[in-house]
Amino acid sequence: MITVDYCRVMARYNAWQNRGQMEVFKSMPAAELRKDRKSFFGSIFATANHLLWGDKLWMSRLDGGIGPEGGPAYSVHLHEDLQMYLDDRMRTDARIKRWSKSLKQIDLVGPLTYHSVVANQEFCKPVELCITHFFNHQTHHRGQIHAMLTAAGQRIGDTDLVFLGEED
Repeated sequence: MITVDYCRVMARYNAWQNRGQMEVFKSMPAAELRKDRKSFFGSIFATANHLLWGDKLWMSRLDGGIGPEGGPAYSVHLHEDLQMYLDDRMRTDARIKRWSKSLKQIDLVGPLTYHSVVANQEFCKPVELCITHFFNHQTHHRGQIHAMLTAAGQRIGDTDLVFLGEED
């Protein structure tokens, strides 16, 4: 289903897109980031926190490292301070890229067993399906953030995967 190269490209794409959104976040007043925009998670910042929380959760399942605290309800409150969020986002994106660079094709074969905090039960799914979900989850929530930023009058750069540079 997927390859090591796919994982590496998607890890780079994730980091590139997050950098663009973080630049916009830094230019916005805190009240605008936290304003309820009637989206699934409410605000731009709450959605960004949830996305970061989800990335940390999936990485803990994929690389065996430390995961985030709390459950899904906590995810929107992962960070209250923008700079702490930005720092953690950069560290997590670096973690995802390191993980992708360490992969071998054999790592994408077989089951992944994990406990879902959302469903409160154990799951055993093909690892390649879990990795695909991981990257799709990122893209989905960044799309929500992009829509909210656009509605808030912000301009964000290209988001198309085909515009990802070699250096990103």
